[in-house]
Amino acid sequence: MKTDNLIELLAKDNAPQWSFRMLFSVALICSVAAAGVLFFAMIGVRHDFLIAAETMRFLMKFVVTLTLAAGALGLAQAMARPGAEFGAWPWLLAAAPALLIIAVAIELLVVPPEAWTARLVGQSASFCLKVIPFLSLVPLALLLLALRRGAPSNPGRAGTLAGLASGAIAAAFYAAHCPDDSPLFVAAWYGIAVTIMAGVGYLAGRRLLRW
Repeated sequence: MKTDNLIELLAKDNAPQWSFRMLFSVALICSVAAAGVLFFAMIGVRHDFLIAAETMRFLMKFVVTLTLAAGALGLAQAMARPGAEFGAWPWLLAAAPALLIIAVAIELLVVPPEAWTARLVGQSASFCLKVIPFLSLVPLALLLLALRRGAPSNPGRAGTLAGLASGAIAAAFYAAHCPDDSPLFVAAWYGIAVTIMAGVGYLAGRRLLRW
């Protein structure tokens, strides 16, 4: 080995290295910032945001999306560190759909059946399916880059969790603009959009997170 190469390798060994946890945290912060910048640059919050924020149906959208994002992020980070305990992250991840199912059940009980279709279709289904995946792209790329610095034992599953997290982050931002607050609408259209990103994350994870 040449002396110059040896010096370069020693310098790399002595250079400060970021831990995976720190890299993942930075990727998360940048993901939220990127989605936020795109959101406010493109559409922004709904005109009656302050009034809507006083209703439980509106707030429920954030409870579900942020719970899903937290559970997926925590589980993805744990999965990328061999031997790490999953702790309560799977339960938190499962809590998001459970809460949404409860909200849907309550709505079906209190809303007349003839109004179900209108609540399900809403006003912005097609827009929802475009905006959430679009806002998810940069967060997904950043989270996958961070996961590459880990060692996920199941690349596809880790990518799926990154896709779920990025989709949930984007959905939380979109919820501030979306005029449809019905749990039926959220379950259907937010669910489809986030599932699309989970599928994209799975395919990307299988390709990019192998080691």
